[in-house]
Amino acid sequence: MSRTFIVLASINAFLAVALGAFAAHGLKTVLSPAALQAFKTGVDYQFMHALGLMAIGILYKEYPRIGSAGWIMFAGIILFSGSLYILSLTGVKALGMITPLGGLCFLIAWGWLAIAVYKSN
Repeated sequence: MSRTFIVLASINAFLAVALGAFAAHGLKTVLSPAALQAFKTGVDYQFMHALGLMAIGILYKEYPRIGSAGWIMFAGIILFSGSLYILSLTGVKALGMITPLGGLCFLIAWGWLAIAVYKSN
């Protein structure tokens, strides 16, 4: 599973860089300033949590209980960043109700990581 989290982290970091560049160069004249800021927030959180996934992948062999934190963090990326991307591009405000679920996933994942490492051995 260590390899899986490192691969997911790398893909998410790649996508965050690509989407950030797309926003900076391709969307700045298309989206409103608020929509562009929401998109950029999605990029920032995707990249930060890609690094979190990388850390989980690296630490997994020593602390196998953290695996669930990795999956929850990955779900958070999809829900939080994904909903902000789609909301920014489509303007469908109902998608804004999904974003806090992604944030909750992030909180749970970081808490799970701390507790799992603390309780190990």
